[in-house]
Amino acid sequence: MKKMMTLGVLFSVLSGCGSVSTVFQHDADVARNLRKQKTYCQSIPRIYSGLAFDFCMLNAPPNPAGAVSFVLFDLPLSAAFDTVLLPYTIYRQAGDGNMSIYWRRDGY
Repeated sequence: MKKMMTLGVLFSVLSGCGSVSTVFQHDADVARNLRKQKTYCQSIPRIYSGLAFDFCMLNAPPNPAGAVSFVLFDLPLSAAFDTVLLPYTIYRQAGDGNMSIYWRRDGY
């Protein structure tokens, strides 16, 4: 029972992690999450995308839900995960380029 609780807490923390959000979700979902926060970022690189995601969250109007404290907690976790995922994200960056947050109507 204790192991299941620990795994549940671990998965819930990782689901909010910037690295997990940007690497394992579709680009449209990542962009939607950042647009909901009204971030001022236009795009984020795929390399160290978790850190970029967290900095974009910090570069948004203040959120009364205490998102800043979570983002500050998430920064070192994202840095660690981004470093582990570096070979994959370099490959994706070379092939796909940056993730766009705001799309123009003509698709570019």
